Amino acid sequence: MNTASQTAYPTDERRWNAVLERAPRAEAAFVYAVRTTGVYCRPTCASRLPNRENIAFFATHEEAELAGFRPCRKCRPESVVLPSRGLRPIVRACRMIERSEEPPALRELADAVGLSPQYFHRLFKRLVGLTPKGFAEAVRSNRLRAGLLAGADVTTAIFDAGFGSSSRGYESARTSLGMTPSQYRKRAAGMRIRFTIAESYLGPVLVAATERGICAIELGASAQKAPEALRERFPGALISRDDSGFGDRAGRVVSFLEDPSRGLDLPLDIRGTAFQQRVWEALRDIPAGATATYAEIAERIGRPSAARAVARACASNRLAVAVPCHRVVLSGGRPGGYRWGTRRKRALLAREAGVGTDRKPVRAR
Repeated sequence: MNTASQTAYPTDERRWNAVLERAPRAEAAFVYAVRTTGVYCRPTCASRLPNRENIAFFATHEEAELAGFRPCRKCRPESVVLPSRGLRPIVRACRMIERSEEPPALRELADAVGLSPQYFHRLFKRLVGLTPKGFAEAVRSNRLRAGLLAGADVTTAIFDAGFGSSSRGYESARTSLGMTPSQYRKRAAGMRIRFTIAESYLGPVLVAATERGICAIELGASAQKAPEALRERFPGALISRDDSGFGDRAGRVVSFLEDPSRGLDLPLDIRGTAFQQRVWEALRDIPAGATATYAEIAERIGRPSAARAVARACASNRLAVAVPCHRVVLSGGRPGGYRWGTRRKRALLAREAGVGTDRKPVRAR
């Protein structure tokens, strides 16, 4: 990749502007993928521009394909930079999994790309961050999600996604969707979410939960904005404020903020992609008082080149402190960005290090 081109587009905002302008100099800097079509393109692609909220950016076409997207037939983005020898068989295997109605066996995949099953399994996990079986499960979950949102009935969506039985589809949905397929199809219709807002040294703390567990911990959220943010995530859910019946959980979150040594033993309802789940699981392994860099987290989940993707997963976390993305810092020790403000991140790290004693509210910049 051309280094000068890459540094000219360091943020998603600049990349999106380059797509809008179809800037020729962005050709070797990145590709963009459209979640609704499953296709990725060059920045200069002549296809009709998609909505911004449906766009994901990738540094290389290999990363886009490993994330499950296929190349656009118009602009041929895969021809900009050829994949490395190590990636080429893995990309072929990913495409094979995506095209198959049922997940292929490990030996079938390995034979198809000319590798031994043991070596193929290790290489696949190192480059993709998931085992072939895990990747196949993610593909089926994505198909199920797309089918349900497209309006297919639950049974059709389950079998079209590649699940051999309704029970397998429902079992997978509990983990990947966080709700039943019928609820997801109706945008969480009938799901009950309760929330309350408490005060802490970091300012207001919103705590919300489904029947499965805590689904949101937001720092600095006002009482006026909190219900609207929850309705955007769960448009069909029954959302209500419950200060009396829900105060105990909020109190435990505030107590944990005040004294991280207490721990936070609450059931969590964590929703995200397979990659995000791996990142968030690694974050929860970082003890209070310690930190790790984005690159170190990428190494721990078997994706050493995915530091930027790790940063995006941290930014997508909606469970402040329960999933401690504040413990991930830049190389050199600088705190880096934080969904709820850098000042709050510094305050959290200071308190966990045993030096933060100021109880004055900390407001995000």
